[in-house]
Amino acid sequence: MQLNGATIVLKHYAPAYTDSDISVHFTNADILHVADTFWNGHYPFIDYSTGGSIDGTIRATRLTLPKSRQDDCHPRAWSVGDKSQLTFYRDLLVTVRDKVAPSKAGRSLDEIVGCQTHGHHRCKVGRCFMGPRQFIGLVFEGV
Repeated sequence: MQLNGATIVLKHYAPAYTDSDISVHFTNADILHVADTFWNGHYPFIDYSTGGSIDGTIRATRLTLPKSRQDDCHPRAWSVGDKSQLTFYRDLLVTVRDKVAPSKAGRSLDEIVGCQTHGHHRCKVGRCFMGPRQFIGLVFEGV
């Protein structure tokens, strides 16, 4: 799409954070805005009520990584990130999902939260409006 002489490329993701996530690449400036598919420095909210999923969020992040520059990837409106932060975010999503999914059978959320060791993730991920327990609860709901 053309806007005021600039080329803008919109990419729709299969359901990720919600069922209508997109990225916007401002090609002239080489800026990639990925909206709610990347919560830099925060545990993400996954909106299951609108079709979002942990697997979809991971998939969107994996699709974004090859397109992101080393020094510039724009997640939610309040922060800017880089490729290493996006990689960390993807690893966080995968690690938590991979720990919660096999533990879910026959266990309560409280039991799973008590067993999770997120050490380095907890130090690097802020709380925004959600802490580790709430995020693990979202993953628990979706696996």
